[in-house]
Amino acid sequence: MSDRPLIIGLGEVLWDCFPTERRPGGAPANVAFQANQLGGLGIICSRVGQDPFGEELVAFLEAQGLQARHLQFDPVHPTGTVSVALSAEGEPSYTIHEGVAWDFLEFSPDWQALMSAASAVCFGTLAQRTPAGCETVRQCLRATHPETLRVFDVNLRQRFYSREVVEESLALCNVLKINSGELETIRELLGIDADDPLDVSRRLIAERGVELVCVTRGEAGCRLISAREDLCVASRPVRVVDAVGAGDAFTAGLIVGLLSGWPLSIAGEFANRVGGLVAASSGAMPRLEAEFEVLRGEFAAHERR
Repeated sequence: MSDRPLIIGLGEVLWDCFPTERRPGGAPANVAFQANQLGGLGIICSRVGQDPFGEELVAFLEAQGLQARHLQFDPVHPTGTVSVALSAEGEPSYTIHEGVAWDFLEFSPDWQALMSAASAVCFGTLAQRTPAGCETVRQCLRATHPETLRVFDVNLRQRFYSREVVEESLALCNVLKINSGELETIRELLGIDADDPLDVSRRLIAERGVELVCVTRGEAGCRLISAREDLCVASRPVRVVDAVGAGDAFTAGLIVGLLSGWPLSIAGEFANRVGGLVAASSGAMPRLEAEFEVLRGEFAAHERR
């Protein structure tokens, strides 16, 4: 397939529909896009409708250098959309529409082959909001190699998650990426009798089999917790132009750092820098190949020999 590590974004791909424009989005799609720019082979495993929005999404992704041939096409359900409304202060609110194509992901021989070859798979809760999505995501993860990096990027949205989905996802991942608010929600959802984020994370490691918990902290950077380490990795200040997609870019950077075998502190620093570059750009999928190549050069000393 390629000598580049295969990094799959499994789940939703959609249009974010703002009052005056549409932008492609979906956390797994954003992760795959940025992983592709960072030197991996980023692949989106999702589903679009056989409609103009689906055709436009495919054309956009291919124009960005992504392979779209692994996308599924739904003859019945429309391409996913999210309606974005802006308050008087410019704060966005989102309506994630249901009954769309990516609610009906199907485990196919094509996807089975991809999963078995994957170096990393990133998935979340949103694409598991339907029975079909749950089953397909679980089948995909079970088809991966034992050494595959399976990153559960929680992304709790509206009411589209449950204790069962969270528990099953934790059982199938080895890396948990979560923000501070989501960690508190998960603590309450699972009935974890602990208050400190470190204690909660260590309980998830000890009781749920997670190997690494990454707690994102916005402008403060991230905290990386394993059975043996607890590292707070500060981020550099950036002038934020558009924060949409920055967290997904961080995830892609963390995946690349972990696959490169870097120490946790270095992988966290790299992920912070990747997220910062995207936050300083417009849109969730800015073209940053040149900037990422320079950044990779700064971290070349940590590459495996």
